[in-house]
Parts: sequence; C-alpha cells; structure tokens
Amino acid sequence: MRLLFDILHPAHVHVFRNLIRELGTRGHEVTITLREKDIARDLLDQYGLSYEILSRKKTGLGLAVEFVQRGATLWRVIERFRPHFLAGVMGPSIATVGRLRRLLGRDQARIAVFYDTEIAKLTNSFAYPLADYVCTPDCYQGAVHGRHVRYAGYHELAYLHPNRFTPDKEAVRAAGIDPESPYFLVRFVSYEASHDLGSRGLPLERKVALVRALAERGRVLVTSEGPVPAELEPYRARIRARDVHHVLAFARLLVGESATMASECAVLGVPSIYVSPLGRGYTDEEESRYHLVRNFTGARFRDDFVAVACEMAKDPLLASSARAARERLLADKIDVTAWMLEFFEREFSENFQA
Repeated sequence: MRLLFDILHPAHVHVFRNLIRELGTRGHEVTITLREKDIARDLLDQYGLSYEILSRKKTGLGLAVEFVQRGATLWRVIERFRPHFLAGVMGPSIATVGRLRRLLGRDQARIAVFYDTEIAKLTNSFAYPLADYVCTPDCYQGAVHGRHVRYAGYHELAYLHPNRFTPDKEAVRAAGIDPESPYFLVRFVSYEASHDLGSRGLPLERKVALVRALAERGRVLVTSEGPVPAELEPYRARIRARDVHHVLAFARLLVGESATMASECAVLGVPSIYVSPLGRGYTDEEESRYHLVRNFTGARFRDDFVAVACEMAKDPLLASSARAARERLLADKIDVTAWMLEFFEREFSENFQA
C-alpha cells in the first residue's frame, strides 16, 4: 500500500505521525508533503520523518497563489509516487488535485479527508464533496456532503491516547518547570487560519486580567502563536515542541484560545477553559459529556471567564474530578491511530486487491 500524507499545520504532524510509523512497520510505503508553517517542519525533523515541501505559508491574496503552487507541485509528487491513498487534515489540495487526476484518467487514488472543524465552511464546502471519505469524530456537528465516516474519538487521541503517550515529569523539569508545584498554562492564537476569517481574539486588557489573576494562585506560563504583549513578557514560556504535551499533562489548568490544546488537555485529564468567538463540536462534547472543558464560545465569548478560572484554580477537588472524567472518556473513545490503520488496510483490500 502506498499512502501520501499532506501536512498543512503543525497539529497535523501529531495526528498522523504514529500512523505513519505503524504503516512503515507493516511494509507499506509513505510519502509526506508539507506546507511549511510555524513549527511543522521542526516537528517532522524531530520525529525523523522525511518530507517534501510543496509551499511556504502565505497570507492575504498570496494564499491563492500558494494554493495553485501547492497543487502543481503535488501533482508532480503524485505522478512520481503513484499512491493508493491521499490523506490529510482539511484536505483542500489533495481533494482538488486527486479528483482532477481521476477525472483525467491519470490514476485511481482514493482521497481521505480527516477533519473536526465545522466552522471551516468555505474549505469544507468544496473539499468534502471531492473526497472519497470524510472521516470525522462522532461528535462532529456540521453537514458532510460526501461519504461520511464517523469514529468514536478525537484527533488528539491519535497521539495522546495512553497507548501512544506517557507523561514524563523529567521532560517537564527539563523545560524549567516543577511538575510538583501548581502551574497554569495560558494560550493565545493568531486568528490567521482560514477558518478564523473575520474573527478576532481576546483584547489585551482581558489577556492581562487573566494572567494577573492566575499569577496570584501559582506560576503562569504564556504561550502564543504571535508576539506576546509586553505586559505579559515576564510570563512567556519557552517550551520545546517535543515537551509541550508533557507540560500540559501536569498543568493544573489551561485557559486559552486554542480548541486543539483544550481537547489535548481533556484527553490528558487536565481541566481547561476554551475562549473563542468560534466553537467546536468536540469541545462542546468534552464539556457536556465529561465536564473537562468549559466553553466560552459564541454568545458566551464576552462572559467573565476570568472569575471562572479563578474559582477552578482554587478548587481542591479539581484534579481528582478531572482524572475520573478522563477515565470515563477513555472508556468511551478509541485509539484513533489504531482505527486509521485498520481503516486504510480494509479500504486497500476492498478497492485495490479485490
């Protein structure tokens, strides 16, 4: 079996890296293509995964130019590698190029899009109908125009399921953090993703109020996709990419604008507060079903989440209740990497070996 994985964002490296290794151990061939954005390239290097760069991140009108460039280069890679499957998170490039190649009779590669973000309506509206499989968590709330394949998990369970990840206190200490002392993580995002178009994050005064309130109760570590405001520079954390999930695992609480990090905390048994004008189906479920995430999204975005964070920070039962909730979550959900491996091998058998 030959599979091509298209990486558009650092988080996509985590979603597929264990699967790519498993495929290799079973004798399958894999090619990775990359949109060079943030630390995606560093992560692939760190995990020893070879790749081919298709494009580098552009913004504004440059996005259209980049998309065309990506498609042209991807076409050449597919022509050379001849994969049975094109796979990716979100998947605009693999969906358009893969479907065009099939229409022109170039090959019969199947297109598998894995996604969990309902609000990316523009991308989803054209990528989903072109894909052969649209694979989503079973809590996905959006409409899927195409073959919808649901699974009982979250993207984060592809790499943070206990079968795949064990928290290491020594990695936390190596990052200059005492895992035995209470600390809080605060995460800000840039709102430059395509699905964030037209949205704005927290204003400076709310960021400062949050950090100062939490700092009265323990150490605060601020991470950000963009520059950290000068007022918060003393709290900025410099954590290596390979240590982030270990640091998350021993945090008392995460508060931030990243849905992915809120969900990572949920599957690790760490409480979190997700603050954004835009919600997600998976963080909604992680709140309603497991009480591991508190969502301040949509109409609640302007509510006083700082007061809630302070109440949670001083709750003596916070950690124990989160651990119990995580056990319920893991009993309900699957090892997503194992599911993806079985999915591709089954589809390969049915479509290419029949």
